[in-house]
Amino acid sequence: MEEAPLLWLLFLTSLLSCTTNQARLTLSPRSSQMFEGQSVSLSCEEDDVSAGWTLRRNITDETRTQCGAGWGKPAGSSCSISYMFAWHSGVYWCESREGATSNTITITVTDGPVILQSPVLPVMEGDDVTLLCRTKTSSSLPADFYKDGALIRTEPAGHMTLHHVSSSDEGLYKCLISSDESPPSWLTVTGKPTIMAPPTSTAPPTSTAPPPALDPLHLVIRLVCHLVVFCPYCISTFIMVSLYRHRNTGSELPVSVVMTPPTQAEEGLDDDYGDVISAVTTEHQF
Repeated sequence: MEEAPLLWLLFLTSLLSCTTNQARLTLSPRSSQMFEGQSVSLSCEEDDVSAGWTLRRNITDETRTQCGAGWGKPAGSSCSISYMFAWHSGVYWCESREGATSNTITITVTDGPVILQSPVLPVMEGDDVTLLCRTKTSSSLPADFYKDGALIRTEPAGHMTLHHVSSSDEGLYKCLISSDESPPSWLTVTGKPTIMAPPTSTAPPTSTAPPPALDPLHLVIRLVCHLVVFCPYCISTFIMVSLYRHRNTGSELPVSVVMTPPTQAEEGLDDDYGDVISAVTTEHQF
């Protein structure tokens, strides 16, 4: 049970190395077909030299054999073959110590009289591609070009150019010179990678220059403007507060009653009023 986490760690490490370490296999001469007896050189263009990239191939009688193990001469991450035989036809690729692999290249070696020189790597959409039909002695003889078994056209100079290729141009090509036919080669067309443009900002550019200094006249004008705006506000606020305080004070004033002594006239009236009351009472009693 304790070995399970370790195995998972090793698996993830190897998976990470396979995805991060990259290599690209190139071939010289850059043709997927060649005559028997030609020499070729294969090279691993790696991002990580320490990954230890080596050349491997699958042919009819061998699987995953390494350069130097019965075929080719290794030189670092490259491999050269001085004399190609027909049985060297197969699939070649680069492989690191961790198991990461590069792109593959299919090489066809023929002992026949005609070959079709076509791109050994996939071509991008929109590019121009030239196919060359040649013999061992000449590369400018009239040739018929076929795609997926159907005749495309006849070229008097022995080469045909496909302008602005697209996915519809992908297929199996071959050529004929007189009655001699080349081996077929598959042309792969890939889409161009999309490039995301950086987002554009609509905000105005910020300036790092200091603001311009104001002269004294502008300062005085700004001060007067502030006073004109601020003084009425202060005055109106003061008046409102004063009115509010005066209203509260008037509503709370105490009510006092002042008793004044009666005057002589008022005393005389009181005496007469008393005599009248007494007379009325006496008459009522009688």
